[in-house]
Amino acid sequence: MKNLLEYKFLIPLVLLLGFAPFFPQPHIVEKIRMLLAGTLQKPIDIFDLVWHSWPFLLLMYRVGRDISSRQSDGS
Repeated sequence: MKNLLEYKFLIPLVLLLGFAPFFPQPHIVEKIRMLLAGTLQKPIDIFDLVWHSWPFLLLMYRVGRDISSRQSDGS
C-alpha cells in the first residue's frame, strides 16, 4: 500500500485516469458540470464521477498527510 501513495505513482495516475478521456473534454470536468447543474442522475454518470475522482482524492490525502507531518515535525 505504501508504494501506491508515492508521488511517482499518484501524479501519473491523476493525469491519466483522472483526466481521461482528454478530448473533447475530460470526464471529470463534464461530470462536475453536471453535478453543479443538477443533471447528474444516471447511475453510469455517478459511477463515472467516482471513478475519475478517486485519484484526485488519493493525491489530496497524500498531500494533506505530508503537510500535517511537516507541521508536527516543526513544533
